[in-house]
Amino acid sequence: MPEYEPVIGLEVHAQLRTESKLFCGCSTAFGSPENSQTCPVCLGLPGALPVLNGKAVEFAMMVVLAVGGTVNKRSLFARKNYFYPDLPKGYQISQYEYPLAEGGEIEFVSDGQVRRVSLARIHIEEDAGKSVHIDSDESEQKRSLIDLNRCGIPLVEIVSLPEIRSPKEAHRYLASLKQILQYLGVCTGDMEKGALRCDANISVRQSGSSELNTRTELKNLNSFRFIERALKYEIDRQIRILKSGRSVSQQTLYWDENAGKCAPMRPKEESKDYRYFVEPDLAPLEISADWISRQSLPELPRQKFLRFRSQYGLSSSDAEALITTRELADYFETTVRTCDDPKKASNWIMSEVLRHLKESGDHIEQLAVKPNQLGELLKAVDNGAISGKMAKSIFAEMVESGDDPSAIIERHGLRLISDEDELKPIIADVMLANAENVEKYRDGKTQLFGFFVGQVMKATDGMADPELTGRLVRKYLDDS
Repeated sequence: MPEYEPVIGLEVHAQLRTESKLFCGCSTAFGSPENSQTCPVCLGLPGALPVLNGKAVEFAMMVVLAVGGTVNKRSLFARKNYFYPDLPKGYQISQYEYPLAEGGEIEFVSDGQVRRVSLARIHIEEDAGKSVHIDSDESEQKRSLIDLNRCGIPLVEIVSLPEIRSPKEAHRYLASLKQILQYLGVCTGDMEKGALRCDANISVRQSGSSELNTRTELKNLNSFRFIERALKYEIDRQIRILKSGRSVSQQTLYWDENAGKCAPMRPKEESKDYRYFVEPDLAPLEISADWISRQSLPELPRQKFLRFRSQYGLSSSDAEALITTRELADYFETTVRTCDDPKKASNWIMSEVLRHLKESGDHIEQLAVKPNQLGELLKAVDNGAISGKMAKSIFAEMVESGDDPSAIIERHGLRLISDEDELKPIIADVMLANAENVEKYRDGKTQLFGFFVGQVMKATDGMADPELTGRLVRKYLDDS
């Protein structure tokens, strides 16, 4: 057993997919010109009053229900006071003592074992703006510019208990949470665009101890790779400090990817530093049981995984791969409805389809081959109209053209030669052209069998029925 164990808690900020901001009508669209999506409300101008976005509340409630949390009937918004250039009001509207929800858990698999991490709370808050730090081309001085488009973007914050025990578990936890958010359709999960960010609280303690030691906080981790690397670095750093007899300082850190290490930002704040008080311009958020009951959830990843195993007879690994996204799972099921062969559909999607998506960088929704078209292609193989090898070349053309498999088969005159009378003279010609190898086969070099089958397939441009070809070639060699 290691001498020390990490204690990790995660705070995940997920941007809700509303068209407008949390307290005003400004657009949430990504990529617009700097400071073009602002108004007196999100700029905090005197006299401007916030109005709560009901859709954001509904999306947040869906998250709570999906993870098994409890929506509080009454919650309050509060002002979290701090003074950064990208926070024009001088405070952030969040929730503190009375959050939207409490409880729930995130389930994931780590090292073959099902792990469940409990959640402390889920609450709604607005985002701050963005500081952009640049070097001037004309001088050595650095400049900081402010883009306030993100001010007021609606966020749901999901706070775990400190039950995560390794960087790998943190990765699995985040991947599972991201998958749930995407299945719900309430968050894109696009970390590069800031739609999903993570803060981590880390401490280490003697293995077997229940004591919680001084923790540090890692801010704004925006990729799974950075999260694992940053956590590992900070855990190792704290262990070195404790082994040297020193104490860990409570501070806020950031991950410097170029340097490959965590660097201090500031001393870590406590809740008292933010001087929370109830937001006077917003009424308490009252949520009725009827409002909660109206929230409908889609089939979630874990439920879909279990159904794919039982309904389609898929292995755990196949089912896990196919439910990666809701869109991929839907693609699989539509293909199965057309070809009625779950295993063949699974194999094709995980090989040909995912290989193409990896090479092209496209998402499944962008694939030119629609699931019903893939199903028709697989039916053509089952019906003996084409071979598996022909199907792969047809699929490649479908990817480029989007045409139906039947149109491509007709255009190229593709058909599987499955008539014995048509194949026998072709096989005879192959044998005559390779008389020397025929003699070697009959003298005991039976490994040449595959060579003869390959020559027949080559002579027919791959259109000979492989099973029938193998049977006829063996009959010729053994009987002649």
